[in-house]
Amino acid sequence: VQLVESGGGLVQAGGSLRLSCAASGFTFEDYAIGWYRQAPGKAREGLGCITISDASTDYRDFVKGRFTITADNASRTVYLQMNRLKPEDTAVYTCAAGLYCSAFGYPAGYWGQGTQVTVSS
Repeated sequence: VQLVESGGGLVQAGGSLRLSCAASGFTFEDYAIGWYRQAPGKAREGLGCITISDASTDYRDFVKGRFTITADNASRTVYLQMNRLKPEDTAVYTCAAGLYCSAFGYPAGYWGQGTQVTVSS
């Protein structure tokens, strides 16, 4: 199983970024993918997830309306579109694969290496 994130970088506050999570080594449609982030000195926090089979999603309240997760089955890639970015969104963003995505728990079986997002004020 391999998950590879990309798309991170430096962006000004108010801007947008789209992160990608390319998956391989497992049956993509049987899994769910979650996005997490960890800022320096803070605990890792889940942002949202998507169930690949039906594209259903769940988001934490603090990203609803700004972040959107989508999946492209053909390319086995999950995207995290982030809009209206704030300096406090600065963190390492990581995707993870697992069997379930719901308000009660996010996928966390297999992890990518993460990609840095820095939002300047």
